[in-house]
This record gives sequence, structure tokens and C-alpha cells, in this order.
Amino acid sequence: MPIDVVKVFLPAATAFFVGIMLAPILTSFLYKHKLWKKKVRTEALGGGGTPIFAKLHEHKEIGTPRMGGIIIWVSVLLTTLLFAVIAGLFENTTTDKLNFLSRKQTWLPLFTLMVGALVGLADDILQVLERGGYIAGGMALTKRIGVVILLGLVGGWWFFAKLGVSSIHIPFAGDLVLGWVIVPLFMLTMLALFSGGVIDGIDGLAGGVMTAIFSAYAVIAFFQTQIDLAVFCAVVAGGTLAFLWFNIPPARFYMSETGMLGLTTSLTVVAFLTGAVLVLPIIAFPLVATTLSNIIQIISKRTRKGKKVFLVAPLHHHFEAVGWSAPKVTMRYWVLSVVFALVGMIVALIG
Repeated sequence: MPIDVVKVFLPAATAFFVGIMLAPILTSFLYKHKLWKKKVRTEALGGGGTPIFAKLHEHKEIGTPRMGGIIIWVSVLLTTLLFAVIAGLFENTTTDKLNFLSRKQTWLPLFTLMVGALVGLADDILQVLERGGYIAGGMALTKRIGVVILLGLVGGWWFFAKLGVSSIHIPFAGDLVLGWVIVPLFMLTMLALFSGGVIDGIDGLAGGVMTAIFSAYAVIAFFQTQIDLAVFCAVVAGGTLAFLWFNIPPARFYMSETGMLGLTTSLTVVAFLTGAVLVLPIIAFPLVATTLSNIIQIISKRTRKGKKVFLVAPLHHHFEAVGWSAPKVTMRYWVLSVVFALVGMIVALIG
């Protein structure tokens, strides 16, 4: 047990310090090339203008670089490779134990993290160059959704055909056998988490929320004795904390799609590997609330002749619009993220 604890915490701390060292290099590059949006978004996803959002964020949107999420996935990748290389060069019991790169537990979430991050990076580049089919430049939403669906299809098939996963655990009730239905369920879960990526809208918000979520799954995986997977989740949390160090108000850069797409797609894999899929809406409640606020707003505008439920959607911008300061919104989301992560862990571990 003690070596397992060290195995989790040491790589997580390493990822944090790797991210901290990467930040000045990335910062210099992003500011040198002015890799930020050149104009504020003026059209809402569900149609209509965005005057309140534009007023709240006009200065930040066009002066703060995107692609800060690079810190997260690069620090995760470098940390994973570092411990694997050390284990290969210095073969002994300790280094072998600390190596958490394993085919059964970490290959798939790491692969998904990288693919999602690189697709997100392409979208970020298109946005800052104002190219593509998106409202303010970038990859068209339909194309991004298509990529997520394809990733979900491949991941779901891998779970069903290669790993033999055909059931999910229902807390306090037991396992429910789904057979091939596990594939579309995997796809829907990944798509739902992708939609929650819009939480990356205020300094420090997404970083704090995602750190709490991955930390919760690290604990769940640890108590399931999936130690390598627990390490992976802890390393992601460590890399995200490094990003958060530079993203707290005033943000040096935003996480953007290269961070959120990588994190949400790999989180889907983690949830299925731990079997804790049905507690995901609890642990990731801030993402759920954010997505629902967007859906409610769009439905209301289309069925009630343009009338809105929220002053601005997603929900965190609504709180800004009613007078909450951005730091207050962020820190209250952090508090709720920790609370819901704790509740989700309890349900997952005793259910």
C-alpha cells in the first residue's frame, strides 16, 4: 500500500512541476504570435446576438491567448514517458513499480487524451486565424461533433470487442448487462461530456472543476486496485493544476479546445474503465448544469418566441450578468465541484 500511494502522488507532483516549467515557454510563444481571438463572439449558439456576453468579456476575449491546455496534455505525456523510460533504463523493482504505462489501464485513456487534444488544437488554430466554419472562426461545430462521435464509436467498440465490457454498474443494485448497447452508451457519454466543455468561459473555472473530477476518479480507481489508472487520473489532475496556476484571474491564457476536448474524451474512457459511469453526472455535476443551461436556453428561445430563461447561457455567465464577480463565480464552482466529487466518490465506493 505505501508504494502504491507514492506511485500515485509522485507522478502527479511531477506532472505539476513539468507543467510549471513549460508555462513560460508556451506563454512566450502564444504572446509573440498573438494567438488569441481577434473579435468577440456576437452570435449565440441558439441564434440571436450576445450583447451581454460581449459587454462582460470584450477585453478578455481579444487579448488573452488560447491553447493553454497544451500545458495539461504535454505535461501528462512527458510525465508518462519519463517514468516509462526510467523503468526501462534502470531496471529494478522500484522503477518498474513506478511505471504506470500499461496496456490494460492507461493506453486507451492516454491515446484518447492525445487525439482529443490534437483535434482541439487544430480547432484553436483555426479560431485564432479566423478560418473554418465556426461563427468566429474555427472548426465547424458539426465537424467537432463528428470527431467526438467517431472517437466514441472506436472507444465503445474497443471496450465491447477487445476488453469484453458489456455491462455497467448500477450503484446499490448491481451490474446491468447491456451487450452491444455499451457502444452507443459510450458514444452518448462522450458527446455529453464534450457539450460540457463550454464551462471554459471564466478565468480559473474549467481548471478547478476538471481537477476535482479527475481527482475523484483517481480515488475510485485506487480503491478498485486499478493503480495505473489511478496514477493516470492523478497525473492529469497534476497537469491541470499547473495550468490552473497560470489561469487564475487574471488568466495568462485560456484552456480552450485543446484542453477541454482532450480532458472530456479521456474522462469518458476513465469512467467506463472504473465502471463508475452512472456516478459521472454527480462527480461532473458542474458540467451537467452547464450543458443543461445551454439546452434550456435554446429550447426556450425556439419555443417561446425568443424569450430566455437565463440572462446569458451557459449558467456561469448568467451569474456574472446578475452581478456576481468572475472570481466569486469561479470559487463557488470550485466549492461545488469538490462537494459533488466527494458525494460521487462515496456512492461509487459503497454502491
